[in-house]
Amino acid sequence: MNAPRIKVLCVDDSALIRDLLSEIINEQPDMEVVATAPDPLVARDLIKQYNPDVLTLDVEMPRMDGLDFLERLMRLRPMPVLMVSSLTQAGSEVTLRALELGALDFVAKPSLGIRSGMKAYAEEITEKLRAAARSRPKRARKRDTPVPRALEAPMVSSEKLVIIGASTGGTEAIRSVLEPMPANGPAILITQHMPGGFTRSFAERLDRICRIAVKEARDGERILPGHAYVAPGDAHLKLVRNGANYVVRLDGGPPVNRHRPSVDVLFCSAADQAGRNAIGVLLTGMGKDGAAGLLEMRRAGAATLAQDEASCVVFGMPREAIALDAAEEVVGLDDMAARLLKRVAASGRSQRV
Repeated sequence: MNAPRIKVLCVDDSALIRDLLSEIINEQPDMEVVATAPDPLVARDLIKQYNPDVLTLDVEMPRMDGLDFLERLMRLRPMPVLMVSSLTQAGSEVTLRALELGALDFVAKPSLGIRSGMKAYAEEITEKLRAAARSRPKRARKRDTPVPRALEAPMVSSEKLVIIGASTGGTEAIRSVLEPMPANGPAILITQHMPGGFTRSFAERLDRICRIAVKEARDGERILPGHAYVAPGDAHLKLVRNGANYVVRLDGGPPVNRHRPSVDVLFCSAADQAGRNAIGVLLTGMGKDGAAGLLEMRRAGAATLAQDEASCVVFGMPREAIALDAAEEVVGLDDMAARLLKRVAASGRSQRV
């Protein structure tokens, strides 16, 4: 018996975009566009009528702003939402706000009239729609949610590193890990699947709300405690040694597991360069990027943690890592920051014995 097709509602004020998305989605055997809407007010009635599994949502629309609509939707009827965003500085800020409000993920607006890259675009959006249909939508984070109190930093040397990988749902998961981190905590390297132009806004947003310093990584810079470094959206982030110091190496090589930056690239470099001085953390995300790399880290003596299924938006990458026996521990997101600091402290004590 065939599984029911994924029901998609497309909301965009551009008829051309609605038609293009409908064409892409309706060509898939496992999904269909049940309706389209030119604005959120029409969409509201269509949601009641068709009960879609996933919503694609533009931000800039008439009659009601897309973010206002998203905030109301995630408060009253949480459902998987895929944002369709413009790849601009302003677009990245709005998209990150949408992810805070509970949107699952985003894709770039397609370039109308440019058919050469449409196959790759179709693969990306349909893959994300499938992940969205299997996801656990989260209610919006309240604006007045207090910042978590700072955890106590273990007494560790600058050798200790936390290495984080994430994909779908990862922007908010990373925020949950970084917000409680003390200003004098260990250095953190992060690969989050995200296109170029978005990672700088992501890092700047985290830097404003976290006690540690968060920045987009730059090639050749020294890695320091109390700092988190986010891989740029168009380059692999690698850890390398330069004498007694760890430094950032950015690599513009081909995608790995269809991603650049790739979590596997970061994890494998940490296994090679840091070994037991590193703590590997694999968070929510679709696919398998990072699973093999986390196994390499564990084999090199690093402590390895994976996010548990209950707290993941998409339990893809952590599931693959657990299946490989790459994760020493499976940890809920709310406990992740405290647990990884304990592992950092424990690894420090074991090194001194």
